[in-house]
Amino acid sequence: MTTDHLLQALLLIACLGLAFFCITLTRRLRKLNDLESGLGGAIAVMAAEVDRLERAIRAARDEATSASELLADEIETARRERAIWDLRQRIGLAADAAPKPSTSRRLRKRAEVSDV
Repeated sequence: MTTDHLLQALLLIACLGLAFFCITLTRRLRKLNDLESGLGGAIAVMAAEVDRLERAIRAARDEATSASELLADEIETARRERAIWDLRQRIGLAADAAPKPSTSRRLRKRAEVSDV
């Protein structure tokens, strides 16, 4: 046996070892990517959950925006009503604070007018 034959035998053994390694690696990758029990299934489930959560977040954001707009409208309405109420209070206080002539003054004025 020459060195050429020996090197070819070693190369053949190395190729067989690499073939065995590739077959084993292929089997493990298939198990890992299995959509029902492997990592592929977990990734598929996680992707579906992320999509569902994104939709829920969008819906919550839209609902919060509409509630915020409604609350802003209600606050503005309350401010306008408060301003009207304050105005009515001032008008009522001004009318109450105005000096009212007493009955005796009225009678005196009537008597003076009738005397003239």
